[in-house]
Amino acid sequence: MEFKQTQLDNGLTIIAEVMPAAKSMAMGFFVRTGSRDETPEVSGVSHFLEHMMFKGTDKRTVWDVNLEFDRMGAQYNAFTSEENTVYYAAVLPEFQSQILDLWADLMRPALRQEDFDTEKGVICEEIAMYQDMPHFDVLDRCRKLHFADHGCGNSVLGTVESIQAMQRDQMHEYFSRRYSPDNIVLSCAGKLDWDALVAQANELCGHWEPSNAERSLVDFPGTAVQEVFQNDKVTREHVCLIAAAPSAQSPMRYAASLLANVIGDDTGSRLYWALVDSALADSADLEYEPLDGTGAFYAYVSCDPDQTSKVLGIVSECLAKVRQEGITEKELQAAKNKISSSVTLQGELPMGRLVPLGFGWTYRKEYRPLADELVALNAVTLDEINELLKQYPLENITRLGLGPIASI
Repeated sequence: MEFKQTQLDNGLTIIAEVMPAAKSMAMGFFVRTGSRDETPEVSGVSHFLEHMMFKGTDKRTVWDVNLEFDRMGAQYNAFTSEENTVYYAAVLPEFQSQILDLWADLMRPALRQEDFDTEKGVICEEIAMYQDMPHFDVLDRCRKLHFADHGCGNSVLGTVESIQAMQRDQMHEYFSRRYSPDNIVLSCAGKLDWDALVAQANELCGHWEPSNAERSLVDFPGTAVQEVFQNDKVTREHVCLIAAAPSAQSPMRYAASLLANVIGDDTGSRLYWALVDSALADSADLEYEPLDGTGAFYAYVSCDPDQTSKVLGIVSECLAKVRQEGITEKELQAAKNKISSSVTLQGELPMGRLVPLGFGWTYRKEYRPLADELVALNAVTLDEINELLKQYPLENITRLGLGPIASI
C-alpha cells in the first residue's frame, strides 16, 4: 500500500491510497462546502445542488448519467452535511478511466432551469418527509438552538420557504464560488493506475477556474439553553442534548470518540444499560461529531412521555458522574476494542477507506494510514480522558424536547 498526492495548477488536490492487492477501486470528489457556508437567502442550496449535479451536463442527459453508472456496475451516491458535499463510487479497476470521466463531467453540471424548477418540488417533499421523522427533526432543531448564529446551526435541507424562493442564478453563483478546484479534493483508494489518474484528471479538470473559496473557522461553546417544542402528533418524547467537543483538527478527537462510546454506544454503554436495558427508554445514545474548527457531543433519547423527567434525570446523573469520576480502564479498553474492530473491518475495502482518506486531507491536510489511526486511538490514556472532561464539561448542555408534553 502506498500513498500518493499531487496538486494541479488550479489548486485541485488529488490523493490516493494505492492498494495493489485490492479487487476494486473507489473514487470521490470531496467538496468543502455545506450548510454552514450558506446565507439565509440560499438556505438549503448545498443539498439542493447535490441533487442537481445528477441532472446532466452539456454533454450528458440525466438518462446518459444513469446508464453509464449502471453499465459500469458502479455503487455510487452522494451526501451533503453541514460542512461537506461528497460524490463517490466504487467500481472494478478496469473502469477507472470511465468513472473519472463521468464524475469530472458531473462536477460541471448544466443546471438547467427546467430541472431546477422540477427538483424544487422533490426537495420540498424531502423536507416534509424528514419533518415527519421526530429523531431527525429534534436533532435539526437542537443544532440550531445550540449553535445559534454560528454556521454549524444551519439546516442542511433548508426550509420550504427558502427552497421555493431560491432562484437558479443564486444556485449558479453559489456553485461558481464554492465548487472551486482549490476547494475540492479528488480522493481514490484501491487498485488504480496513479499516473493515468493524474494525467486524466489534469485533462478533464485542469481548466476549472479557482475562486479562493473561504470559510469562517470559529470555535463555539454552545448556548446551553433549553426549549420544548410541543407536537401532539408525536406519541413518544424525543430529546436531543448537545455539548461542545473537540474539533476535527484537535488531537483530543481520539479521546472524544472513546468517551462517547463509553457513555452512549448503542450497545453496552452507560446510557444503554441505564435506560434501554431497563426499558425506561427505547433509544438512548451519545455520539461525537468533529467539525471544522469546532465540535459537538450529541445525545438523543426517546421514551414514553410520562417517563421523560425520570429519564432525563438519569441522563444528567450519568453525565455528572462521568465528569466527577471519569471512566474506568476496563471501559476505556472495551471502547478501544469496539472502535478498532469497526474501523479495521471498514478499512478492508477501498470504499471503506475512501471517506477517512478524503476527510483526513480536507480537514487536516494529512494522510494517516489505518495502522497509524489505530495506534493513536489505542494510545489514549485515562489522564487524557480526564483532561478532555475538564476542557469540555458535559454539564454545559443545550437541550430540546419534541413530543406531546409542553414542559420538561
